[in-house]
This record gives sequence, structure tokens and C-alpha cells, in this order.
Amino acid sequence: MDRITKAARLMIVSDLDHTMVDHHDPENMSLLRFNALWESNYRHDSLLVFSTGRSPTLYKQLRKEKPMLTPDITIMSVGTEITYGSSMLPDDGWVKILNQKWDRNIVIEETSKFPDLTLQAETEQRPDKVSFYVDKTKAQVVMKELSSRLEKRGLDVKLIYSGGMDLDVLPQGAGKGQALSYLLNKLKTEGTLPVNTLACGDSGNDAELFSIPDVYGVMVSNAQEELLQWHAENAKGNPNIIHAKERCAAGIIEAIGHFNLGSNTSPRDVADFVECKLDRVNPGYEVVKFYLFYERWRRGEAANCETYIASLKASCDPTATFVFPTGVEKTLHECIYAMKGCYGDQTGKQFRVWVDRVLSTPIGLNTWLVKFDKWELSGDERCCCVTTAKINAKGSGGASDGYTWVSVQQKWLEGYEKKDTSIWLF
Repeated sequence: MDRITKAARLMIVSDLDHTMVDHHDPENMSLLRFNALWESNYRHDSLLVFSTGRSPTLYKQLRKEKPMLTPDITIMSVGTEITYGSSMLPDDGWVKILNQKWDRNIVIEETSKFPDLTLQAETEQRPDKVSFYVDKTKAQVVMKELSSRLEKRGLDVKLIYSGGMDLDVLPQGAGKGQALSYLLNKLKTEGTLPVNTLACGDSGNDAELFSIPDVYGVMVSNAQEELLQWHAENAKGNPNIIHAKERCAAGIIEAIGHFNLGSNTSPRDVADFVECKLDRVNPGYEVVKFYLFYERWRRGEAANCETYIASLKASCDPTATFVFPTGVEKTLHECIYAMKGCYGDQTGKQFRVWVDRVLSTPIGLNTWLVKFDKWELSGDERCCCVTTAKINAKGSGGASDGYTWVSVQQKWLEGYEKKDTSIWLF
């Protein structure tokens, strides 16, 4: 979070399963649309927070399965764990708060007396969370009796039921809402309270997110009955909380536009990049646009014409160089020429390209060093290059006239090397 030295323009706090990630969308299109929007318009001055009921183990597993961005902050295990950055540095202050009037051993002892409770997998049992499955027809009775027993044992706990089957026993101070409140107070103390915060969810354990003052909220269109019921009983007249018409990440994009929090036009929704102009010009948009065009070219979705090739060449300095992850060096113009022979070679295939962690640093007058992860999915193979690019602003109008690529250098991200590097263009 050190990269943002002032208040973030926008902080998005989103649940993952069935909110940011649509498990009924095999193409992951709504997620990819959000990714392109975030990296092109928001990454440089905003914060992305994932708030999930998943444990660290299942969270990392999801990241390997879906084209997810790297968040600035991760809230896991139903608000009992807060970590920062790609290294997932834990927040020890939050742990100390949770451990007040909490004894995991007593929770295990008392819950073992309920035959209707089935322990979830060992990976989902955390220091400050004990998780079960329980049939929804018996959930309310079990929760009432369990709460009473734990209170008599001197514990101050919270029971959260979600998804029509998941029951989490947490310290009273835990939960997605309390974790968000803690985070906002921490940012406020540091003088970097976000200008706007948008909470996004679909199930019962997300309800707390919408109870935080001065936070916008979106229940995606596919929100579960338990969340819609909570909204009807507690926040029906609140104009800051909407039930989106779109599913999952598309509903998040819809909410950004509804609340006027910034641009909600994803570059993936732009038909012609040559004609496209951006209100808030930044190097991130140039990177996203470049690799989206590359994906469309390989999929045969861009017109195969000299106009686009000429536009690409015009965006590269004549002496611009590209260092491949194998160490081979070519000019960017050579790479563009080679790309002409690959038009449509991925037509009808599962081929997608996206970028993550696009961060730019000014290194001179109208010159930026841009670092990002470039991901490429081809069938079942997923590979990634850690990429560093140097770009200059075009013309006398500065960045508003676009950018010129001066150099690109890539190296494989460990564990995500491409097996066949004979066709690796950018």
C-alpha cells in the first residue's frame, strides 16, 4: 500500500465467489472486463480489496483457476485475517483485537455436542474461525442453542450463516464488516481514507459490508435470498445500496457507473482502439489497450488490415527493443511484422491475455517506467511474464496524445514458464 501516498480515489471491497468471480461463466468474461477496467483506469490511484470467506489455502487455489488480479489488501476467512500486498503480509494488530474473549478449544468442545453440525475441511479451520456445514432447515435452531451455550462458557462469539449451508463461528469482533471498519479507521488515522468505497457481495456473510457508514454497496443480480432478505429488512430505503441488474463482476462495473465513482467503460467493451480516447490518460491504459489488441488479433476478432499494423508501428519508436523472456532481443517493429503471420491462429480456441499490477513511475519529462505482469492463457496452459516497459508521451500535447513504446523487457514468473516459446510475440 506504500505506492499510494494520498487518499485513494476509489476503494473496491469485493467478495470473490459469485461476486467478483462468476463460476457459471466458463469464459470468465465479466471478470476479464473488470480486470481491464481496473488496470487501465484505477490501479494507479485506487485500492482493490478482496473480502472472502475462503481460507488462504482455498484463496490461493482460486487464483490458480481464474484470471484474477492481485489485490492491494486481502481479507480472508470471513474477516478473521487481513493481509497486505502480493506477499500477503499479515496485520498483527487485527489478530490481537480478535483474540479477546475467544477460546477455540471451548468452541470445538461445545460444537461437538451438535450432531447436525459437520466440520468443514481442515484447510477452512483457522485460529479465529471454526467452520461447519448445517442443513438450512435446522440452522436457526442450532445457532440459537449454540450461541447460548458459548455465552454461558464466557465467550463472546459471532455466528454467521451463508450460502444456505455454511456456518462460521468467529470472535464477536470478527466478520467482513468489522474487518472493513478496522481497515477504514486505519487508513483514516494514516490520513489516506479513500474518497469513495464500494462494497460488493452476494451472500449472507457480505451483509455486514453494507452496514458501514458512508460506504456504497452493490448486491450483484445473482445475490442469494439470505442477502436480499437482509436488505429488505434493514436497508430497503438506503439509496447507497443497489441490487444490480448484471451478474458478478459485471454488476460491480454497473455500480461504478450508477454511483458516478469513475469510468465504467471497460477497454474490453471498446470496439475500435484507434478511435478510442480516454478522459484520464495514464500509462496503464496504453498497456491494457496494447495487449487487448494483441489478443483480438490472435483470436481473429480485429480487422486484418494495414491500418491497425500501421497504428501499432506508430506507437513504437523506430529503435524500440524487445527482450524476450528467453533473453533473445529484437526490435518491436520486427515483432509487429511477425505478428502479421499469426492473425487468427487462436480463432475458436480458449485464448485470453490480461495484465495485472500495472504500475508506472515517472523517470523523466513525459517518460515512464511501467511494470506489470502479462498473463496469457492458451487452452489449459497459463503462463506469465514479469514485464518492464519504457514509454514516452507523444507530441506536444503530452500524454493526452498517446504514448510511444521505447523498450520492453520480460522474464518468466517462476512456475508459469511457457513450454513452447516458438510463438511468443509480446
